Amino acid sequence: MDATFLLALGLLTQSLGLSQGVAGLQPRTLYPWRPASALGRVRRAWVIPPISVSENHRRLPYPLVQIKSDKQQLGSVIYSIQGPGVDEEPRGVFSIDKFTGRVFLNAMLDREETDRFRLRAFALDLGGSTLEDPTDLEIVVVDQNDNRPVFLQEAFTGHVLEGAAPGTYVTRAEATDADDPDTDNAALRYSILEQGSPGLFSIDEHTGAIRTVQVGLDREVVAVYNLTLQVADMSGEGLTATASAIISLDDVNDNAPEFTRDQLSMEAAEAISGVDVGRLEVEDRDLPGSPNWVARFTILEGDPEGQFTIRTDPKTNEGVLSVVKPLDHESREHYELMVTVQNEAPLQAAAPRAQRGQARVSVRVQDTNEAPVFPESPLRTSLAEGAPPGTAVALFSARDPDTQQLQRISYSKDYDPEDWLQVDRATGKVQTQRVLSPASPFLKDGWYRAIVLALDDGSPPSTGTGTLSIEIVEVNDHAPVLAPPSPSSLCSEPDQGPGLLLGATDEDLPPHGAPFLFQLSPRFPELSRNWSLSQVNVSHTRLRPRHQIPEGPHRLSLLLRDSGQPPQEREQPLNVTVCRCGPDGACLPGATALRAGGAGVSLGALVIVLASAILLLLLVLLAAIRSRFQQPPRGKGPLRGLQDDLRDNILNYDEQGGGEEDQDAYDINQLRHPPELPALSLPSGRPPLRRDAPFGHVPRQPHRVLPTSPADMASFISDGLEAADTDPSVPPYDTALIYDYEGDGSVAGTLSSILSSHGDEDQDYDYLRDWGPRFARLADMYGHP
Repeated sequence: MDATFLLALGLLTQSLGLSQGVAGLQPRTLYPWRPASALGRVRRAWVIPPISVSENHRRLPYPLVQIKSDKQQLGSVIYSIQGPGVDEEPRGVFSIDKFTGRVFLNAMLDREETDRFRLRAFALDLGGSTLEDPTDLEIVVVDQNDNRPVFLQEAFTGHVLEGAAPGTYVTRAEATDADDPDTDNAALRYSILEQGSPGLFSIDEHTGAIRTVQVGLDREVVAVYNLTLQVADMSGEGLTATASAIISLDDVNDNAPEFTRDQLSMEAAEAISGVDVGRLEVEDRDLPGSPNWVARFTILEGDPEGQFTIRTDPKTNEGVLSVVKPLDHESREHYELMVTVQNEAPLQAAAPRAQRGQARVSVRVQDTNEAPVFPESPLRTSLAEGAPPGTAVALFSARDPDTQQLQRISYSKDYDPEDWLQVDRATGKVQTQRVLSPASPFLKDGWYRAIVLALDDGSPPSTGTGTLSIEIVEVNDHAPVLAPPSPSSLCSEPDQGPGLLLGATDEDLPPHGAPFLFQLSPRFPELSRNWSLSQVNVSHTRLRPRHQIPEGPHRLSLLLRDSGQPPQEREQPLNVTVCRCGPDGACLPGATALRAGGAGVSLGALVIVLASAILLLLLVLLAAIRSRFQQPPRGKGPLRGLQDDLRDNILNYDEQGGGEEDQDAYDINQLRHPPELPALSLPSGRPPLRRDAPFGHVPRQPHRVLPTSPADMASFISDGLEAADTDPSVPPYDTALIYDYEGDGSVAGTLSSILSSHGDEDQDYDYLRDWGPRFARLADMYGHP
């Protein structure tokens, strides 16, 4: 059996206050761990009840209890305690006499901070060995009423509708108390100390709810109530605190608006809209700015055409009478309006009715000089395009609304951007003064806009404005024009290629333009036998040959007609080129047909170009022949030997030949060594010729007559090239060595030499001026100055 540990507790009364009044009170010693008698049940330890001590105790140190162990004699046991208030925070609150086992309170306690302490007691011998198992010691702090109740807010706010029924909830006041809620120290009670009008509000003493008590809350009398509240602990007998409650009455529409006057007189000017005539003043006791206060006005009678309206001024709540449709003094001089007023929000059923809820407003119309009025504005009319000057457009006249006044009206232009029109000052008759350009930037979708003014001679004068809109009617005055096709060539076979796509344009606007009618000219019946046209769309057609057409240029004539009324037509020539095509429909390279590149190249132009080229070739040949027959001057030039020496050098850099495919060009080595030239093998019957011999020693070729037919032109050129290639007296036409070295001892000097700059003074170039202006430039460069 474990050793028991004796705990002696001081004898405490039910209330610590009673023990404090006893002088020299000694705590009673208890032995809670003493073993029970042998006949009874064995207990290891006693259950120690909590030790109560009052908070805020001021007699310190104060003995709480004494613990003892009966294991050893007095003086041979050492006692100690541990826990919060001893060796844990808050430290130093409790202490123990280690030899006697007395436990003391050393500091004032605050239940609101710590309401109980749990300590552990120990008993040791003088050697430090444990005599008993540690036991728990609980100290309970007894509450005192040392805290006042506190309201959660300094001022509570609430709202309630005016005229609310008794018992209507308004708001709730709340307070707290830091004392023990299980005691009367925290038992709170609420009350109203003061309110503006007695008996209007009440408060629940337990919950703090504030409610209305009786009827009679009128915002127009008292809008806000300020209540003083009190809360007390100890069930209303202890400590107290105060706060305020501000209760606002919410407005209801219990007051109808009223006119301050039930008869009003005003004046309004005629022929003017959007102007204010006068104000209607009202009063309303409800909350300003609220729907219960804002007034709404209605015209009950006197305005059948809706020429007046009344709006509300948001600042003053007045009704503003204004004119929304122009008044006419000549038709009506006086208006009697019956006006009523009411609020935006509906009026409470129990509210009294207004005594002046209606008013009569008298409006007199003032007579003023009104501006002339155009009966029809804008006035729309139409005019054919290109109308000549002096064409009548319209009679644009105005009337004067002032029938009681004799006034004259004069007319003038205000807006005529093209200065196209003229207006008769007395009658308003409008006519053209020149032709309007169709490209005018002031024509918008075919309409021209002008503004005419009408001015009366009243006092003061008044001006009216009228708009004149003129539609420019399109006239079919342009024939369609054929657009040049690109390319202008097509295949000679009918079933090859896409044909030739032709298009047309027309300066006229629809409906005087497309669709266009394409037709081969009836004046040439053979065109329809050889060619066909197939319409592609409204503006394009496709040209194809009906059968195989000879290759070369062809000239056609097409007739184009538009869709205008009456239609316009134009006959236009078309030049096309027929070529031989491949499987893909494209012209083959080197085809016989000449690709002119456009429809505008005629057969005569081709003949002129070819004749010019042939003439230029003949002039070059004549110049070459003349230069060969001229003997270069001998004995002149100090560098004659140097020229012979430089000949090879010149030929080294002038071997131009005919390119890689030129197999008939000169052998350059033969030109460098003329004496070693072998005898040429020539056909029998013709004497051998040297290629470096001058042209004058060569038999002349027979004269060839120029062809008269364009179809024979290609053959004429081909035959000429073939004759030049087979002529043994001249080098091939595609080599540059023709003008290089003419051979040693030639009567004609060389045409190109690196030392030509030294011999120019010996050469006579004046004859070049006889060849025409193209060679005169060359004569000026190399001839005598």
